[in-house]
Parts: sequence; C-alpha cells; structure tokens
Amino acid sequence: MNDKLLLTINNIADIRVDKFLTEQLPQYTRSYIQKQIELGLLLINGKVAPARTRIKTGDTIEFTIAPPREVDITPSEIKLDIIYEDSDILIVNKPKNMVVHPSAGHYNDTLVNALLFYAKDSLSGINGEIRPGIVHRIDKDTTGLLMVAKNDHSHVFLSDLLKDHNIERKYNALVYGNIKEDFFTIDRPIARNPKDRKKMAIVENGRRAVTECRVLERFGNATHIELSLQTGRTHQIRVHLTSIGHPLLGDPLYGRSKHLFNLQTQMLHARVLGFIHPSSQQFMRFESVLPTEFLHTIGRLQML
Repeated sequence: MNDKLLLTINNIADIRVDKFLTEQLPQYTRSYIQKQIELGLLLINGKVAPARTRIKTGDTIEFTIAPPREVDITPSEIKLDIIYEDSDILIVNKPKNMVVHPSAGHYNDTLVNALLFYAKDSLSGINGEIRPGIVHRIDKDTTGLLMVAKNDHSHVFLSDLLKDHNIERKYNALVYGNIKEDFFTIDRPIARNPKDRKKMAIVENGRRAVTECRVLERFGNATHIELSLQTGRTHQIRVHLTSIGHPLLGDPLYGRSKHLFNLQTQMLHARVLGFIHPSSQQFMRFESVLPTEFLHTIGRLQML
C-alpha cells in the first residue's frame, strides 16, 4: 500500500517542498523523497511540481510514496570483511573492484548482492530495492569502511548525521607530486562536468565541497596524505586533488594517462569511520588497516 500525504499548508512561507516533506515524513531520507518527486508523485494545487518548488500558506499538497518495485537482484555468496555488526548496523571493509550497489552494467557481484545473501531481510528499505541498507557509497576502486543500516530507524539516524556533517570520515591517499604544505583545506564547489557527463568538476555554481588535508609522508615525486571529509560530494576527493595539481596515483578517470609503476587502481582508502550509534547513542569509531597494494606502493616509493 502506498504512503500518501494530503494537506493544506498553514503558517509556512518560502520553504522548499522537498525539505518540508522530509520534515513531515522523517521515516524517509530527503534524497529518497526527491526521487519520488521526480516520478511525478507530488501535486501542488493539483499540478505536478518539482522538488525545488517553494511552498506558501494556502497551498495544497498531495504527495505519494510509491511501493518499491520488485527487482530481481540475486543474492550472491561473496565473502564480506565485516568489521562490526549488531541489530542496527554493519560496518564493512570493502575491497577494490567491488561496486556498492547495482547500476547499469553492474547488476551482479556488488556489495548489495553480497549483503542480501549475508543479512537476508535484515536491511533497511528506505533507499529502495536497488540500495537496501546503503547509507553512503565509495567508488568501485576505493577500498575501506562503509556503514550499512539494518533497519529504517538506523538508516534515517545515520543519514541525518551525514547530512549534518557529524560523521568522522578519514581517507588515506597517495598522490602525484610533492605537496609543500603540512596542513591545508580545499574548499571548492563541485557539480557535474558540463563537457563530460561521466565526470564531476569544479564548477562555480556547484555544491560546496570541503576537504581537509594533512601530509603524512613525502617521497619527492609523490605524497602520502590523510583527508577528512567535511562534505560528501560525488568524487569529491578525486576532483579536489586533481584541481590542485595532485591527482591520485592510479586514478583511471581524473589521473594521468600513464601511471607511476603502471598502477591499475587508484590509491585511496577509507580508513576511519566515527559516529553516534543510532540506538545506544554512544560514539563509535572504526579503523581499517591499509590494504596490501597500498602498502606495497608506499614501499616502492620509499625506494626511489
């Protein structure tokens, strides 16, 4: 059965309708509500309206949450590196070359396929049938820690932490060139690249993106750095580092055409996750070791 909201606005002026609906329906994330709106399921004063519409007193809203479509996503018996698990969350250490959720060209052997086999029905459904339990993503070639929600309460709670930038996320990266500053912040807006829709770019009217950087070790022609995300834009780290002339070693999309040591994958690892637990309200912090290929590359750089 569909969830449906029908009401007349009172004492509200100049607020985006997607924000308003998120407040009215806290069991759903804002991104999920926006996807429902894109399906034409929002009527304002009897007319289909986009998510950016600003509402005012007297407006009539009719909004429907469609039931999830049945999609044939096959559970796959793929070994998972589970760092932590309880009744609310899973912390997974994702290997390289694993896509997080099914998409065009990647319907099998994703993290979601593996989670469906491992956790059965114990995953949140807020993000729909394609992304059960998935609160956030990392790229296919990025290794490291991911949060997975096992129920809708946990999903909403963790999504709100992400939205409010209240989750500690630290990455380790190897980049081209010798970075001179010990500490620096990259604060540059990111949006879809207008010349290449497969890529993101620094765009003046894009969404604000902030990455804090700390140098860990210099090798002359490369640098090992730690990055702390203050925002979570698509390809944020990769775009930011490329924009300052220090792309990731091995980055197939934003890096160089010929890579040092002929690397076939980008040197980026999601090493730290820290957040308030959705039920216990206690702060939890998880850390994963650098993968073998990352450590091997550091060893080769130290020998140059």
